[in-house]
Amino acid sequence: MLKARIGLVFVLITLVAGCSQAGGAPTSTAQVSVTPGQPGLHTTSVPDARLAARTFLDAWKADNYSTMYNMLTAVSKDAINREDFEKHYRGVATEMALSGLDYEILSSLVMNPDSGQVGYRVNFHSSLVGDILRETAMNLSLESGEWRVQWDDSLVMPELKGGNYMGMERFTPARANIYDREGHALVAQTDATAIGLVPGQIDPEQEDALFTWLERLTGLKADDIRLRYESFPEGVDWYLPLGEIPSSEVEKNIDFLSGLSGLQLNSYKARYYFDGGIAPHVLGYVTTIQAGEEEEYLRKGYRRDERVGQSGLEEWGESSLSGQRGGALYVFDSQGQILTRLAEKEAQPSQAIYTTLERDLQEGVQQALSGFKGAAVVIERDTGRVLAMASSPGFDPNAFEPLNRNSSDILSEIFSDPSTPTFNRASQGQYPLGSVFKLITMAAALESGVYTPQTTYQCGYFFEELDGITLNDWTYDHFLEDGETIPSGLLDLPGGLIRSCNPFFWHIGLDLYNQGMTTTVSNMAEGFGLGAKTGIQGIEEEAGRVPVPGSQVDATNLAIGQGETLVTPLQVANFIAAIGNGGTLYRPQLIERITPPDGSPSFEFKPEVLGKLPISPENLAVIQDAMGRVISERRGTAWHRFTGIDTPVYGKTGTAQSGSGEPHAWFAGYTAAERQDIPDIAIAVVAENAGEGSDYAAPIFRRIVELYYNGRPGKLYPWESAFYVTRTPTPEGGEETPTPEP
Repeated sequence: MLKARIGLVFVLITLVAGCSQAGGAPTSTAQVSVTPGQPGLHTTSVPDARLAARTFLDAWKADNYSTMYNMLTAVSKDAINREDFEKHYRGVATEMALSGLDYEILSSLVMNPDSGQVGYRVNFHSSLVGDILRETAMNLSLESGEWRVQWDDSLVMPELKGGNYMGMERFTPARANIYDREGHALVAQTDATAIGLVPGQIDPEQEDALFTWLERLTGLKADDIRLRYESFPEGVDWYLPLGEIPSSEVEKNIDFLSGLSGLQLNSYKARYYFDGGIAPHVLGYVTTIQAGEEEEYLRKGYRRDERVGQSGLEEWGESSLSGQRGGALYVFDSQGQILTRLAEKEAQPSQAIYTTLERDLQEGVQQALSGFKGAAVVIERDTGRVLAMASSPGFDPNAFEPLNRNSSDILSEIFSDPSTPTFNRASQGQYPLGSVFKLITMAAALESGVYTPQTTYQCGYFFEELDGITLNDWTYDHFLEDGETIPSGLLDLPGGLIRSCNPFFWHIGLDLYNQGMTTTVSNMAEGFGLGAKTGIQGIEEEAGRVPVPGSQVDATNLAIGQGETLVTPLQVANFIAAIGNGGTLYRPQLIERITPPDGSPSFEFKPEVLGKLPISPENLAVIQDAMGRVISERRGTAWHRFTGIDTPVYGKTGTAQSGSGEPHAWFAGYTAAERQDIPDIAIAVVAENAGEGSDYAAPIFRRIVELYYNGRPGKLYPWESAFYVTRTPTPEGGEETPTPEP
C-alpha cells in the first residue's frame, strides 16, 4: 500500500510540472498526507506559481520596478534595498538601450508547498543591437500564503550572475544637414566662432575699422552696435554678444582681426545655423539632453552628450537626421574584463532633409518683416510648396548650443522678450482676418443664389440695419482724420470688394442669416480650409476658429472676418493660392526630399490635393477679377501701393480689429505672371497692431514679390529713407500716400 501511495505522489507532482502553458488557469497543488489507520490523500491549495511569475514579468515589462521589489522574498530584500534594486534595473535598461521586452512562460514546477520554479524566455528589444533572447528560471518561495521571488542577478540575464555586468559601445552616425531646395546648407555641423565685444576695451582709433569688419562679418550696422552698448557703464568690462559665423570666415582675416582691441572671438565646434538663423521657426533647434530625459534618450540609443531636436524640422525629422544608431553589447566581469559579446549591430547613416524653402527669398522675407511683430508665408501657387515662412521677431538657434560663448546672453534676451521670438506666428499665430475674409463672404453670396455680380448696394458712411446699432465704414474713419474722404457710393458686388465696403458685406452676412442661411458663410470658410489644420508636416500649427453665427450681430461680424473668427497666416496663404490656381486646395509642404548619403531619396515632394474650393469656375473668375482690380484700379484700396509694379498681382487688403491697440494689418494675394522659368506664388502678410493693411502689409507684400521675381527690392517702404533704413521723422524725398478716392 505504501508503494502505491508513493507512486501516486510521483504522478501528482509530474502533472503539476506539466501544466506550464502561459495561458493556463490557477491550479491547486496536491499535498500528500499519510495518516496511520486512515489511508487516503489530503490536498492543500497553493497559489499558481505561473501567475506570480507572470505578475513579476509584467511589472518588468511595464518598468514597474516597485511592484517587482514588493514581490521579493524577505531574504532577497535583505540582500538588496529598494533603491538599489530599481537603480539596477534602470541601469540595465539604459545600458541595453532597452525599448521594451516580451516574455514566454516555458515551465512551472512546484517541488513542495513552500518552493517552486518557473522557467521563462525573455526577448529583450534593444534600440541599438536588436533582439536578444535568453532563457532562465525564477525560483519562488511561499511566504504568508503568497509566492515570493528569490532574486539574484541571473533573473535579469544568466550571464550576469556573480557580479558580472553589461556595457554598451554606442555607434552614433553624424547628424545630417538641412538644406534649402537648391542644396544650400541652412544648418550643418561645422567649426563656428562666437563674436562679441567688450566696449570698455575698444581703442577709439580702431573703432571705425572694427565696425567696418563687424558689419562685413555679421551684417550688423555700426549704429546698431553702438546703440546696444552705449547704455553700458563706462569703465566696466561688459561683454556684448554679436552673433556667430563660420570659423573659416574668421581664419581668412585672422591676422587683422586679432589686432583689434575689444573684439572677442571664441571658437567652438557644433551644429551651426547659418546667418544667425534662416527660417528658425521652420528649422527649429537642437539642445543637449535635458535633465529628466536622460533615461528616455539612453534607452533610444543616444549618448549622454548628444544634441536632440526640440522644435521644427529638427524635432520632426529627428529619426532621419540622427540616423539609425548601432552598438556592441558586452558582458564584463567584476574586474572589468570582457567575458562575451552578446550582440552587435552597425549604425546606419543619417539622412539629410532638403526643404522646399528658397534661401535667398527666405532671408529677404525675414528682412522685409524686420521691426514688426507678424508673419509672412510664400507658397508656390500651383503645388503647395512653401518657399518662405517667416515669423517676426525671429531668434538665433545658435543660442541653444552651450559651447557657444554667446549662448547664455542670447538665451536671456530670447526668453525675456515679451514678443516671444520662438513662437511661430506663421502657423501658430491665430488672428482675426478682417477684410481679407470678404473673399469668402463674396463666394458664399454668389453661391447662395441670392446675389449676382450685378447686385448693387449703396455704400455710405454708416450701416444701420441692426436694431439700435450703427456701424461705421472705414471711409468715415478716414473722413474724421482728413475731412475729405467720401463714401464709396453705389457699388456692384465686385466693386464692394474693390472698395472693401464694410456696409455691403455686413448687409450680405445679415441678409443670408435672416433668410435662414445661417451656416452659409461658415460652411464656405471651412471649404476654404479655415477652422482646420492644413496638415503641414514638420512644424506645429493651430486650426483657428470658424464660428457659426448665433445672432444677427454674429452674422454681421463674421461677414468681415471679425468676431470670434481666427485664422493663421499659413491658412490664408493656402486658400489664396487655391483662388489663384483655379480652385485646387493643396496641402502646404516644407519637405522637398529626404536623402541618405548614397542611394535614392526615402521621400520626395509630390503635390497633394486636399480638395476643391466649393465655388463654381464662373463665380471664382468674378472674385479673381475683383482681386486684380483692387490693385489695378485707382479706386482699389491697394492701388497706390502697387503703382509701377511689373508683375501681375491680385490681392485683398485687410484691417482687423484686435481688441486693443492698433488693428492688425493684412494683405494677401497671388501673382499671375505665368512665366515658364519661375512659378507663380501666393503670399499672406500680417503685421500685428500696425494699422491699416494698405499702409503696412501691402508694402511688405510688394517687397516680397519684387524679391522673388527680381532678386532685390524695387520700391521703398513709406516709412523708409533707404532700403531697410527707417526714416526719422520726415526723410528727404519721403512719399506721400493719399487715401484712394472712389
